[in-house]
Amino acid sequence: MDRRIKKNQAAIMNALMQLIAEKEFEKITINDIAERADVNRGTVYSHYSDKYDLLDNCIEAQLTHLMESCYSADATGTFSTKSLLLHTIKEIKQNAPLYKILLSIKDVSSFRIHLNSMINKQIMEHMNETNLSIDDLSKSIFAQFMSSAIVGVIEWWFNQSMPCSTEELTDRLWTLLEMNQLIPLKTS
Repeated sequence: MDRRIKKNQAAIMNALMQLIAEKEFEKITINDIAERADVNRGTVYSHYSDKYDLLDNCIEAQLTHLMESCYSADATGTFSTKSLLLHTIKEIKQNAPLYKILLSIKDVSSFRIHLNSMINKQIMEHMNETNLSIDDLSKSIFAQFMSSAIVGVIEWWFNQSMPCSTEELTDRLWTLLEMNQLIPLKTS
């Protein structure tokens, strides 16, 4: 991809994230985004059909980055180890302002929904790999429960100004996962 195209796309995405930090997504216009990115409206429209398409692309890019950075730390590629959960939370903390903004979006197909879905998928894959002798509905309910809980705890952690370290948060989340004992968890 042309370097100029990448630069424009990055500027446009960054502009949207900055604007979301300042006002509600619904009140942001393409003109606002173009002005903040220092490009014209046509440039925004040459890359994205509208602000919703732009938001979807921002969410996709952040999830891809999060997954790639976390999976490079653990070859299993699932949330089956405590070290992977810790690495994920550390990655989120390292980019806390961005993730806090993305998690705050409530009006549209939000980052929270996508993050929850990503974690849910990983939990389901892990349960399927371990060949648990429980029905599919129970697996689905458990995966939804745990993924929602993990995302909810991360949101709470941000909203409380991160009252504990990433290690302590991971330890406490891991204890909750172990207490449910539905899936056998590895500690490292």
